[in-house]
Amino acid sequence: MDLSHGGPGDEEGGPGAGLAGGLLWEQIEPASHHLSPEERALLYEEALYTVLHRLGQPEPSHVREASELLLYLQEAFHMEPEEHQQMLQRVQKLEKPIFCLKATVKQAKGILGKDVSGFSDPYCLLGIEQGVSVQGGSPGSRRRQKAVVRHTIPEEHTHRTQVIEQTLNPVWEETFILEFEDISSSSFHLDMWDMDTVESVRQKLGELTDLHGLRRIFKEARKDKGQDDFLGNIVVRLQDLRCREDHWYPLEPCTETYPDRGQCHLQFQLIHKRRAPAASRSQPSYTVHLHLLQQLVSHEVTQHQAGSTSWDGSLSPQAATILFLHATQKDLSDFHQSMAQWLAYSRLYQSLEFPSSCLLHPITSIEYQWIQGRLKGEQLEELAASFSSLLAYGLSLIRKFRSVFPLSMADSPARLQSLLRVLVQMCKMKAFGELCPDSAPLPRLVTETLRTGTTEWFHLKQQHHQPMVQGLLEAGKALLSLVQDVIGDLLQCQHTWNKIFQNTLKVDLFSMAFVELQWLVAKRVQDHTAAVAGSPVSPEMGESLFQLYVSLKELYQLRPDPTDRDGALALDGFHRWFQPAVPSWLQKTYSVALARVQRAVRMDELVPLGELTKHSTSAVDLSTCFAQISHTARQLDWPDPEEAFMITVKFVEDTCRLALVYCSLIKARARELSAGQKDQGQAANMLEVGIATHIQKLVGVKESVLPEDAILPLMKFLEVKLCYMNTNLVQENFSSLLTLLWTHTLKVLTEAAASQRSCPLASSRLKIALQNLEICFYAEGCGLPPEALHTDDFQALQRDLELQAASSRELIRKYFCSRIQRQAETTSEELGAVTVKASYRASEQKLRVELLSASSLLPLDSNGSSDPFVQLTLEPRHEFPELAPRETQKHKKDLHPLFDETFEFLVPAEPCMKDGACLLLTVLDHDTLGADDLEGEAFLPLRSVPGLTGTEEPGEVPQTRLPLTYPALNGDPVLQLLESRKGDREAQVFVRLRRQRAKQASQHAPRPGQ
Repeated sequence: MDLSHGGPGDEEGGPGAGLAGGLLWEQIEPASHHLSPEERALLYEEALYTVLHRLGQPEPSHVREASELLLYLQEAFHMEPEEHQQMLQRVQKLEKPIFCLKATVKQAKGILGKDVSGFSDPYCLLGIEQGVSVQGGSPGSRRRQKAVVRHTIPEEHTHRTQVIEQTLNPVWEETFILEFEDISSSSFHLDMWDMDTVESVRQKLGELTDLHGLRRIFKEARKDKGQDDFLGNIVVRLQDLRCREDHWYPLEPCTETYPDRGQCHLQFQLIHKRRAPAASRSQPSYTVHLHLLQQLVSHEVTQHQAGSTSWDGSLSPQAATILFLHATQKDLSDFHQSMAQWLAYSRLYQSLEFPSSCLLHPITSIEYQWIQGRLKGEQLEELAASFSSLLAYGLSLIRKFRSVFPLSMADSPARLQSLLRVLVQMCKMKAFGELCPDSAPLPRLVTETLRTGTTEWFHLKQQHHQPMVQGLLEAGKALLSLVQDVIGDLLQCQHTWNKIFQNTLKVDLFSMAFVELQWLVAKRVQDHTAAVAGSPVSPEMGESLFQLYVSLKELYQLRPDPTDRDGALALDGFHRWFQPAVPSWLQKTYSVALARVQRAVRMDELVPLGELTKHSTSAVDLSTCFAQISHTARQLDWPDPEEAFMITVKFVEDTCRLALVYCSLIKARARELSAGQKDQGQAANMLEVGIATHIQKLVGVKESVLPEDAILPLMKFLEVKLCYMNTNLVQENFSSLLTLLWTHTLKVLTEAAASQRSCPLASSRLKIALQNLEICFYAEGCGLPPEALHTDDFQALQRDLELQAASSRELIRKYFCSRIQRQAETTSEELGAVTVKASYRASEQKLRVELLSASSLLPLDSNGSSDPFVQLTLEPRHEFPELAPRETQKHKKDLHPLFDETFEFLVPAEPCMKDGACLLLTVLDHDTLGADDLEGEAFLPLRSVPGLTGTEEPGEVPQTRLPLTYPALNGDPVLQLLESRKGDREAQVFVRLRRQRAKQASQHAPRPGQ
C-alpha cells in the first residue's frame, strides 16, 4: 500500500457528502493503536506473565523455549535490556495464578448396555487427583482400577454429569472447571457409570428381549439393590496435555471381560484464574488481548518493511505462540478472539502496509458466530466504530485509487480488488446491518466517491500541466497534454479498473468517469478555441489545434453506449469549435507535400532504388505524400456531411495539383538526364522482330531435331531480352510490354500454323513452342496472369495445333468421336431409325449384333418407296483391319423393313474399349442400274455394349434405337486436315469415302438441319 497518501480527511468534500445516512470520514477518528508508556508497561508485564506461567505441551508449530519468547517480546515492545530485566524480575515475584483445567464432556459412543433392555443410563464422575504420580505409556500398561474418582478424589472435588437415560451413545455437552496446583503430579480422572434404580422382577421381565437380558436379570439378583454398574474410566496426565485438546478417549475396563467399552469425546483447556498482573485485574480479558495483538502485529509489519518485503498476514511462530497462550490462559472464546483480531487489523490497516485480505478471516468468523447479546454496550459501540472507520478509510483509498494503486505496480489491481471484497463482505455482515443501520448502500457510496475522486484527479492534472509562460500557444500545448492524460486514464478504466468495480460492486466506473471528464474537458477546450478565434491562426497554432482536434476525436470515440449513460454529452458536435482552423489545416497539408515533392525531384537521378523496387526516389516520395494526404483526411474525418464533401473535394484537387506539378517537374528532370539513354520503345520493336524470326526458324529445322531441342534458341532469346526489360522498367510498364509481346507472339504462331497445316511435324513443334511460351510469360506468377494469357486467340490456336499435330489415324479416331457425340445428341427421327441388340461374349471374344428393324425411312425411289438394306462395319478400319463389312438382305419397297438378322464379329475386347471405336450402321437404298442411295447412318459406341467391360456373360440384352443422321454438309475440320495430307494414302481413302457419303446425302430431300 502506498504510504504517501494522506489520512482520510486530507481533501475537501468526502465521497459521502450529501448522501442520506452517508459517512464523512472527517467525522470519524479511528482508535489509535499506539499505547502510552504506562499502558505499554502494563501490557508488557501481562505478556511476560503469560510466558512465565505457561502450561501444557507446546503445539507442533509453536516455540518451545521460553527464552526465545522473552527475547521476541523485548524486541516487539522495544525494551532496553536493563528495563527488560527489571520488568522480568518484578513479574517473577508476582503471585502465581490458580491453575485450572477446563474440561468439557461432549459425548460418548459404543458404551456397554447394562440394563435388561440392552441400554444404559450413563453418567460421569470426574475430578483431578493431585500429589500422585500416574504411570505413563499406553492405557493398558497401568493397573486397572474401578471407581477411581469415588475412591481417590474427595467428594467436594468431584463433579458429576447428568444422567442420560436408555442410550448407548449419550450426549452431555457439559463443562467443568477443575483446579490443580502442580501439573506434573496431577491427573484427570473420569468414571462412567450406569445409573440403576430399584425395580421389581415383574417390571424387569416385562423389559426382557433376549437371553442376554435374562442373564442380566440373574446378575442383578446377585448384587445389592440400587448399586450402579461400572462402564469404564479414563485417566489422563495433565503434563501430557497441550493447552487445548480435543480427542476421543477409549473407556478403560477393570477386567478383561469387556475390553471394548466404547469411547468418550473430551475437550481440555489449561486456563488461569486470579492472574496477578495489573492489566488482568483492571481491564477486560478481551481488551488486553486486543492491545497485545495490535502490538505484536505492528511489530511484524515493521520487521517486514525493514527487510523491504511485504507482510502477507502470517504471524511468526513466536507471535502466534504468545497470542495463543494468552487467549487460552484468559479463556477467551473464539468469537472474542475473532473480534479482537478484527479490531486490531482494521485499525492497523489504516496506518500500516499489509494486505487487506487479512481482514476477511475475522469478518467471516464474526459473521459465523454473531449474536448481538454476547457483547456489552461499549463493545458494540467499539465494533460499530471500527466498521465506520474502515468504511470511511476504504472510501478514501477508492477516491484516490489512481495514485494509491498505480498500474506501475503489478499487484495494484489485485490489491484494489481485495479492498473492495473486504468492504463488500463487511457491509453484508449481520453485525454491520444491526450496528450501522443508517449507512447508505455501498455501491452508491463508491459511485459518489469515484465521481469526487475523478474530479479531483482532473484538477490535479490540470495544475501539473499549467504552463510556466502564459500564451495561447503554450496553453494549447498544455491542454493537449491534459486531454491525452484523460484518454490514457479512460483507457485504463476501460481495460483494467472497470472490470474490477463491475465484478465486485456492479459499478460502471468507465461510464461514470467518461461523463465527468468529458464535461471538464469540453469546458476548457471551448474556452481555448474561443480565445484563439479572435486572432489569425498561425501555422504553429493551426498544428496545435489540429492535434487537439485529433485527440478530442479519439476521446469522443471512447464514449459508452447511450444505454449506459443519461442525456447528451458536452462533446457532442465538438468539431464546430475548430471550423475556423480548417482552411489553415488544408493549406498546410498541401504546402508540406509540395515542398517535399520539389525537393525529391531535385535530388532524383531517375534510377531504380534496387532489385525489388523499380521506382525512382522521387516516385517513392510522391507516393508517400499521397499517403500522408490520405492519412490527414482520415484523421480529419469531418462529421458534417456537406462540409465533409467540400473538404474531400479540396483534398482531391490538391492531390491532382500535386500530381500535375510532379509530372511537369519530373519531365524537366528527365530531359536533363536523358542524354545517352537508349530508346526502350525501339528495343521493344526489336524484340517483336526477334520473336518472329525465331518462330520462322523453328518451322524450318531438320526433321531429325527433336521439338524440345528445336525451341531452345527461341526460349534463350526471350530469357535474355525479358530479363533486361524487367531490370530497366517499372512493374506497370513491364506488364504492359509483356501483354503486347504476347499478343504479337500469338499472331506470329497463328500465321505459322496456317502455313504448316499439312505438316504434322512442324505443327507439333509449334504446339510445344506455344506450351513453353505460355510458361515463360506466366513466370510462376510474376508475369502475366492466366486470364491475360488464355485469350480467345490463344484457345483457338491451341485447338488448331492440337489437330494439326495429330497423326492421320488419330484424326480419324477424333472424327468418329465427334460422330458418336452427335449421335448421342440426336433425338429427331426425321431420317428414320434402326433398332439393334448388341452384346459381347468375353469367353469367345465375339461381338454379337442383332439387327432387328428400321422404321420411317425416306422414300428415295420414283415409285414413292425404297429397297433398303443395312451395311455393318466396325470403325475405325485401322483398329479392325481383318473384319470385312457385313450386309443384310435387301427388302423391296419397304419403308419399315423388319430385318431380324444376326451377325457375329470375332474381335478382342481391347480395341473395342478405345475412344471412337463404334459399329457403323449405313442404311442404303438398293438401285439396280446405278449407285445405291444413302438413307442415313447410325453410330453405336462399342464401349457401351453389354458384356464388354465385365467378366460375366450378358443376360437379357436390351434393344437400342438409333436415329439416322447425315454427314455434315458444310465440311468437317478433321476431314479438311486429312484431305490436305496428299501423301497419306489411308487419309485420302477415308476422306474419299466420307465425301461420297456427304455427296449422297446432299442429293436427297428433306435434309436435316445438322
